[in-house]
This record gives sequence, structure tokens and C-alpha cells, in this order.
Amino acid sequence: MRLLLATMSHETNTFSPVPSKLERFCRDGKTLLTGQAAIDFYRGTGTCMGGYLAIAEEIGAEIVVPLAASAPPSGKVDREAFETFCRLIADAVRGGGFDGIWLDLHGAMAVEGIEDGEGELLRRIRAIDPVTPLCVAYDMHANVFDDMVGTAQIVSGYHTYPHIDMKQTAERAARGLLRAMRGEVKPVSAWGSAPMLPHVMAQGTHQHPNKDLQALCSAWEDSGRALTASLFVGFPHADVNMAGLSAVVCTDNDPEDAQRMVDELLSFAWNARKDFMFDVEPLETSVSKAAALGEAKAGPVVMLDHYDNCSSGGTMDTTDVLREIVRQGLDDVVFFGIYDPEAVQACVAAGIGNEITLDIGAKLPMPQLPVASAPLSVTGRVRTVSAGYYTSTGGISPGLKIFMGTTVVLDTGKVQIVLLSRHIEPTAQEMLRVLGIDPTRIKYLAIKSRVHWRADLGRIAREIVECAGVGVCTSDYGQLTFAEVRRPIFPLDPLLGWNARA
Repeated sequence: MRLLLATMSHETNTFSPVPSKLERFCRDGKTLLTGQAAIDFYRGTGTCMGGYLAIAEEIGAEIVVPLAASAPPSGKVDREAFETFCRLIADAVRGGGFDGIWLDLHGAMAVEGIEDGEGELLRRIRAIDPVTPLCVAYDMHANVFDDMVGTAQIVSGYHTYPHIDMKQTAERAARGLLRAMRGEVKPVSAWGSAPMLPHVMAQGTHQHPNKDLQALCSAWEDSGRALTASLFVGFPHADVNMAGLSAVVCTDNDPEDAQRMVDELLSFAWNARKDFMFDVEPLETSVSKAAALGEAKAGPVVMLDHYDNCSSGGTMDTTDVLREIVRQGLDDVVFFGIYDPEAVQACVAAGIGNEITLDIGAKLPMPQLPVASAPLSVTGRVRTVSAGYYTSTGGISPGLKIFMGTTVVLDTGKVQIVLLSRHIEPTAQEMLRVLGIDPTRIKYLAIKSRVHWRADLGRIAREIVECAGVGVCTSDYGQLTFAEVRRPIFPLDPLLGWNARA
């Protein structure tokens, strides 16, 4: 058996000023992963490509990987980069001779001039090869368009947020397609969407309602009623027509039951729509709350700077939460982190152990927000300079080699500030330990994260305080101007009435 495996993954925040050019998709900033290099990099990892490779090698298939490209969320994908991705994959498809095509796509890629990047890729593939069996593994935050479903025999989405089941999602997709290729099943799919934009901070599968929705999907798959069942919460910071919650269910030749399950998921989600909302607390109040909680000693208080999470397209350089922490005098704090390559280089030049005063952060303008951050002047001693390499052993994507880039810890005496030269979300204890920080022995851990941190750092959190600072991941939809998303939609139109079965 000969299989084409490919990754093209990006979650696009259309409000983000962070560029999404080709180099952002390169692990070393220079070279795209293709061929054997991609296979070697992803083999044995807890990623979608890792899952595909495991199944392909299990059945002894010949594997062709024309591209394995992914990047941290940011602004619209550069058109030239997108065309390069499509060309590499399309040229491989054009070469022919494949028994199956297995794709790892995000589902919320918006490109300059194209709302639906994944659908466009799939249209191009089907224009070349309309018949080869094809499956897709999508992120739970996919904003689903017709062509993302109609061009594939099998669609599978994550069941967990934090996304700790990426490998398993791809395995579900691959095994389902293999059954179809052997004639054991005849996949048919139904899909639909609900007019709602769930807040990301209310999407975690540690809580209702998404926990219960994903449990439904898993139960249907486990029972055999569905080949795959996926509830996509959507990515609300993409101003595209189909942003929002949707469901896709694939059955063995039972389209009516597939539609019934889709309707059940959408009705459940719609009835719980108010539970998918998030109440924003004033920053000063949140930091004061954290200060009071920090009096106890057993384990860190985790403070979430959730308006500026790079894994939702944030600049990761806003300083408002850090500024308030400093103003209120919190002590024994680790702040991860501020993206500021210039500050990193200044600290490297100063040298470990030496004191330096500099302005950090707020170097990336955010013109689509009505508010702005400002640089913060700090004085501290350079405690650590790290190359930022480690291999993930737990949490999200175990086995994956991580490159944070040159990273500095600047110690002000009360706050250890992690300064970054690459965008990376703090999700794992390893990210701190590689910098010489034991996260279990501090009072406060302030991180630019929303939900993914729970996969590993959640194990050591004594208390959690959500801090609304400034950033393009804002949970206040009133700070964003939606021009392309379909209307009416909840909660932008709070009085909307809707019925999945209407």
C-alpha cells in the first residue's frame, strides 16, 4: 500500500498583527520539513502526523510526505507561503499511484484572499484526483466550511482541550479510512453549524458543556454507531463567514442517523450557549485576588494573562498584566513571558550575572484593537541564557522536539521575567525547568496561556486566577470588529433564536 501523508496546519487570528510568512512554518526558521526528514521528526510523537505514521508503519505501507508544515497561530497566512504548501502537496498527488491520502489540517486557516485555506487545498487535490480515498484530522478549533467535509471520506476532530489526543485523532481517521478502503464500511457524513461563537476560555473539556459534548462523540464512536463524531467549538478570533461551532458525524452508510447525531450535538450546544460565555473581571481585582491567595505556601498560584496567548495568535508582548503584578508588589513571581528579541539580545550582550535596565514589550502594534499596551521599564540581573531546546515528555505532543529559541530569565528581585525570541505558549513544566526554574517552588506562576497549560502545569496549580490584560485574544468581543462572520450570531446578537432541526 502506498500512502500520501501531509501536514498543513495554522490557526489564523485575523485580528493579529503577527506575520504568517513561510519561515514561521519552518522548524529552524529556514527549511520546510519534507520527505524522510519529516518522517524522522514526527515518528513516535503525540501529534497527528505521529499518529498517521504509526498506523502506516503498522500496516507496512510505503509512505510519501511532501510537506509537514505547521506554525504557531498568527495573522492571515501569506499567499506565497500558502501557494508553496499547495504546490508541494498537489505535485505529489499529481504523481499518482497512491492508495490513500491522509491529511493533518487545522481547520481554521485563513489566507490572504482566501477564507477557507483547508477547503481550497482540498478542492485543488480533488481537481487532480477525485477518487483516491482521503481522510482528514482537524483541530477542535476548526471553522468548518462545506469543502472541508465534502471532499473527504473520513473527518475526525480532537475530543480534548487541551489537545492531548492529537495522535489518537489521526489514528481514528486513518483506521476509519482503511476500513473503507477494504470495503468493510461505506462512510457517509453529515455536518452542520450553530450560529454561536463560544468563548475560548469556556471551551475546555475539563468543564461543562464541552466536556459533555465530547463525551457524546466518544460514546458514539466507541459503540460503533458512528465511525467518527466530532464537535468543533470553532475559533472565534477568525473573522470569516463560518467561524463558530459545528459538528461532523460519519456513519457506515446511514446518512439519516448521521444527521440525527449532528442535530443532537448542535441542539445540546445551543441550549448551553450561555455556559460557553466568559465573564471578564477587572485586572486590578484579579491581581489583588492572586496576592491574597499567595499567602499560603503549598504550590503556585497560576495567573493567566489570557488576552495575549500566542497559541491563539497573540503578540505575546503586551505588558499590562506584568505591570499590574509589579505595581501591586507581588513577590516570588515567574512571568512567562514577553516576546522581545531585541531585549533578549541586550541581555545576552550584558551577560549572565550582570544587571541591566531596559524597556521590554509592546513592540508589535495592534491596530485592530481599540486599546494598546506600552513598554515596561525594568531593571534586573540576567539569571539565565538558554538555547531553548528540550523534548516534550508529557502534556501536549509528547516526544516532540521543542525549540523555544534563545531565551533569557531576567530577575528583578521579585519577578523572574522570561524573555523570548520566538512565540511559544507556556504549557509544560519542562519549559521552565530548562531555564533553571522549579515551578513547584514559587508562589506565583504568571503565564500567557488560556487552556493548554492545564495539560501539564495544571497538575501543580494550587489556585487559578484569570487576568484580563490587553491583546488580540481578548475575551471581550466588544473590542473586535467582525465584518465577515455570518450574522446574526450569538453572543454578538444576544436575542437570537435558533433551532438545529428547523
